[in-house]
Amino acid sequence: MSVIPEDLKNKALETPNIPAAVVCPNEESVFLAVKESREMNLIDPTLIGNKNLITQSAKDIGLNIEDYNILEADNEEQSALAACQLSNENKTKIIIKGNLHTDILMRSYLKKQFNLLEGKRLSHIWHMTTPQLKKPLFITDGALNVLPRIDIKLQILKNAVHFYNKLVSKKPRVAILSGTEDPIDSMPSSIEAKKVMDLSLKEEINAFVHGPLAFDNAISEKAAKIKKIENEVAGNADILLVPNLETGNSLSKIMVYFMNACAAGIVIGGKVPVVVPSRADSKNSKLASIMAAIVAVKN
Repeated sequence: MSVIPEDLKNKALETPNIPAAVVCPNEESVFLAVKESREMNLIDPTLIGNKNLITQSAKDIGLNIEDYNILEADNEEQSALAACQLSNENKTKIIIKGNLHTDILMRSYLKKQFNLLEGKRLSHIWHMTTPQLKKPLFITDGALNVLPRIDIKLQILKNAVHFYNKLVSKKPRVAILSGTEDPIDSMPSSIEAKKVMDLSLKEEINAFVHGPLAFDNAISEKAAKIKKIENEVAGNADILLVPNLETGNSLSKIMVYFMNACAAGIVIGGKVPVVVPSRADSKNSKLASIMAAIVAVKN
């Protein structure tokens, strides 16, 4: 089983009892993650959905939820809308996805009536930890923006740097990934990576940014040295800005299934962060994701 990251846990514990809306929590690993978060005084959860289904699901796994706050909603759509309304009214600081499709929840989040976007682009970020790595590796965006344009990639980069700085008090190293370290016309993502790097320098983003870099050149000092790539990022990246969703999604799941990584994933860039775990994610991954969301709301 993957291990809960200490950096997320310690930082999240600095701001206890964050009000959290849990949308359709009638799934075992979600329930267990919410229960453990509550016992650690990380969150004060409101369970939103069909009360009978929530109560029966809790009973099935031996969980007593008599003292939990439950907000009745008729279906998944109404549950998602209720969570967004609570966020709009500042009654919850994070939203946690339970047993419903991510697109149902995010469609509600995007509705203008809730004022949750704040003029920014939403993006997803993973905080990945595994015994094989000396430090966390942040991957963005592998779950929300499918094939982002250059300007959107710049916003994704900004969101990632902003989140990183809430957890780590130093300037992050951001590698803009492609399949090569040289911009070449036959590989469009390499050209885009160079343009994103140039824009980040122009806007003076508080990060070391370099692209394009292939994955090995981004995370392996040995590979970067052999290829004579010398810059602040090569071989020591903290954040990987991937060219498309498929790359980020595959990379994170390779780490989970082949390296026993703990994947803490959240949507950032809006008024409140959203925990959007896969239904296949472990309890520890969902717990770590809740911790990451708490970090994201810190001032």
